Amino acid sequence: MTAAEKYYHEISEKIPGIVKGKMFGALCLKAPNGKAFAMLWKDFMIFKLNEQAIPKAMKIEGACPFDPMGGRPMNGWIQIPFAQKKEWEWLAKDAYDYVKELKAK
Repeated sequence: MTAAEKYYHEISEKIPGIVKGKMFGALCLKAPNGKAFAMLWKDFMIFKLNEQAIPKAMKIEGACPFDPMGGRPMNGWIQIPFAQKKEWEWLAKDAYDYVKELKAK
């Protein structure tokens, strides 16, 4: 288990009501409505953020829009490197609070 994966699991234990799952083959965290709000990809955590949180997240060193295929970033998903893991917990909580209010499909 990588250090990033270990920290992912630590964060998941701090947010009540989340469900661990997979998204695109990567570990992810889901709200009770089934929507993913965070994902571990390589040594990055990816967070689904609302429009107000994105500018703050983008100020974190190494942050960038999540673009897994190159050339087509996923709307609202921001990638944060493990080097900035101290930011992951508040981002996970913000992402959870945002996504849990979205309607399930």
